[in-house]
Amino acid sequence: MEQREIFFSGMVQGVGFRYTTQRIAARYQVTGYVENLPDGRVHLVAEGDPQEIDRFVSEIYQHLGGFIRSADVNRGPATQKFQRFSIRYGTM
Repeated sequence: MEQREIFFSGMVQGVGFRYTTQRIAARYQVTGYVENLPDGRVHLVAEGDPQEIDRFVSEIYQHLGGFIRSADVNRGPATQKFQRFSIRYGTM
């Protein structure tokens, strides 16, 4: 099991990025969250089998790739602290 943390940059806020990502996540065995950051990026944390995360992230790019300019990815062991995949709403 792996945790993948991705910081998406581009025109990724105000375009339904979080909602679409949550909808896509429902089709995969991944847990974690997606949230907007105050600096205009979107932060994604996904945990699951690495191949399942690959498919999940690939579908995000299929649907939202036109809005993504770059993505910084960090990988590590899964924490297993998430029960589902959700949208986090910050206090921007």
